[in-house]
Amino acid sequence: MLRWILGGREAQGAVEKSPTLFIGEEQPKNPFTELQVLKGHFDIVRFLVQIDDSRFASAGDDGLVLVWNVETGERLMELRGHSQQITAMVAWSLINADTSHTSIITASSDRSLSLWDPDTGNRVQTISDLQSSVKCLLVLEHLDLWLSGGNELCVWNQDFKLLCKREVHSDAAITAMVQLPKMHVAAAVDKEIDGLFASGSHVGELIIWDAVNWTIQAYEHILWEEPHCDGQAEIRFVSQKQSDMSIHHLASNGEVILAAVGSGLYVYNIHSRNVVAYRKMAHDSNVLHTMLLSDGQLMSCSEDGSVRMWEMEPLPLPAEPASPGFFGLWSFGRSSKQTCPPVKKVPEVPILKSLELTGDLIGHSGAIQMFLSFGEKGLVTCSTDHLVILWKDGERQSRLRSLAVFQKLEENQGLC
Repeated sequence: MLRWILGGREAQGAVEKSPTLFIGEEQPKNPFTELQVLKGHFDIVRFLVQIDDSRFASAGDDGLVLVWNVETGERLMELRGHSQQITAMVAWSLINADTSHTSIITASSDRSLSLWDPDTGNRVQTISDLQSSVKCLLVLEHLDLWLSGGNELCVWNQDFKLLCKREVHSDAAITAMVQLPKMHVAAAVDKEIDGLFASGSHVGELIIWDAVNWTIQAYEHILWEEPHCDGQAEIRFVSQKQSDMSIHHLASNGEVILAAVGSGLYVYNIHSRNVVAYRKMAHDSNVLHTMLLSDGQLMSCSEDGSVRMWEMEPLPLPAEPASPGFFGLWSFGRSSKQTCPPVKKVPEVPILKSLELTGDLIGHSGAIQMFLSFGEKGLVTCSTDHLVILWKDGERQSRLRSLAVFQKLEENQGLC
């Protein structure tokens, strides 16, 4: 595969890659063998959003929003208006009668929120003089509402009118939100936020919000300890202690939650309230973004400069002791100590799976902030190296080029 081809990045010491996670150059399940580099930003690129089947937008610390064509890599639009770095971005599709139009909402360190039309490049709405910077955004399309998270949770309608505001914590801020079934929203909270992403040594918290009354349903500090001899992990609820369990990103498909916790990944089943798959050390550094795909596949990217593809596979016997990780906060009232006799198997608990590495994309020379999938059209990544990269399916691109050649020959009557 393509490795260290941009920027001449040096290996990160003797622990550049964990031996158990090194997949090598032959990656038969990884189709992304071609790439195209998109230049236009002059600072860290942190955010990507899909506008439609052929367009996406990128934004970051230079305060710019750039609109691109995913098939050609052409830059279509440049949206200017923020005076400082962009701290969050989300796409919002509004459906009126038989028409649908997608807009872009951005938040900035200049303490403003903006609504953009990616077709014209115009800034349609602006909210200025916020109390603090917004760290994340979430659209609830079925309610025609959107949320902004930071030192407070704010609920807005499609006219940019504030409907509700809830303070989170005196010294904490919401850094990630994801929609759950039954009108709930999960929000990850980290203390002492430094920029958009928290460091790995801060206290991890998880908040569940009721999306009807906008009240907190669960709000806990948690601390992971290693599993005991009976295979059960101890989860202690604390208020002031610190751990390395910062929650950097949450993704959900309505059935499971995929959480980036430090350098690890956890897949939690919402209905059974159990961890169904995990990898405690999925990357060499903090995982910054995740995505759930079909057929038990998922993706993650990290500060270590890689995008990794995973498949959920049953753990071999004897299995690694199951640990619920930070999702143990749902096990309220659980005893903090366990004895050592063998534990009887509980039939209703799902079979625990591991996450097996199937692909490793390395092309950026800096930490990858997030990625965006366009299915067979490719994958988009952005990084601290100021670049956006389009990853393409090499076999598909070869077929398209061959088809284009034959069509050209037919047009020129070069074929009988």
